Amino acid sequence: MADEQVWTIGRILKWSEQYFQSRGIDTPRLDAEVLLSYVLGEKRIFLYVNFDKPMQKEELSLYRDMVKRRALREPVAYIIGKREFMGLTFAVSPAVLVPQPDTETLVGAAMDRLESGKEHRVADIGTGSGAVAVSLLHYMPELRADAVDISGDALAVARENAESLGVAERIAFHEGDLLAPLEGMKFSAIVSNPPYIPHGDIDGLAPEVKAEPVGALDGGADGLDFYRRLVDGAGELLEDGGFLAVEVGIDEADKVALLAEGKWGKTEIVQDLSGIDRVVVLWKK
Repeated sequence: MADEQVWTIGRILKWSEQYFQSRGIDTPRLDAEVLLSYVLGEKRIFLYVNFDKPMQKEELSLYRDMVKRRALREPVAYIIGKREFMGLTFAVSPAVLVPQPDTETLVGAAMDRLESGKEHRVADIGTGSGAVAVSLLHYMPELRADAVDISGDALAVARENAESLGVAERIAFHEGDLLAPLEGMKFSAIVSNPPYIPHGDIDGLAPEVKAEPVGALDGGADGLDFYRRLVDGAGELLEDGGFLAVEVGIDEADKVALLAEGKWGKTEIVQDLSGIDRVVVLWKK
């Protein structure tokens, strides 16, 4: 990017795509487009109808810095500070996991099982960015929520998202360990996307994933530590007819269901759009 030729949108996208490919990035073109769209303050479609538009010096400087960060495998969402989830825009930072499309299955599973038009109170355990709880509140106006995270920095991000998406008056935030801050409360449902990656697999994760908070990834020796605690303790916080819905990793659904045998009533396993068992729903006896 140092020669005297004019850097148009089309030219810089082509260069960035090739550069990202050389650095082993899985989605080089998409990442280049997302970063450039952010720099220009435009939607991605703008890039395609303005290939010949020259870049300004200030735009090039900002974009160059972002390309360097992405080449070091920093997640795009951290670079631009936001992520789309459930059709909404969430602020993110290195204090929280980047919301993933798979987790939309958890939100959908909870919405499908909460009777519409009725007031419900839901708890989101390990809320992180607040993506799950805030999405539920956005799409279910009668809902109220309590969101728990052990990280104060994560809760600050979640509060920001609740404010920006207009649901702050219907959610309470609690800093603490898993279910502990909710003692004595009752809920229609408890939802969670807990850490579920086996400890031994952490070192082998993609650099982008390893850039995320390890405490939100590491599920213990077999990946099931947090499920054991949720399965053992969540029932006391649920109203009669309530349910616990948890996101699970690949090949973990049956193991989580087995943890619940004899302790819970009906068990459901919900698949994501790829046909992978992604959510386990446990109903209180």
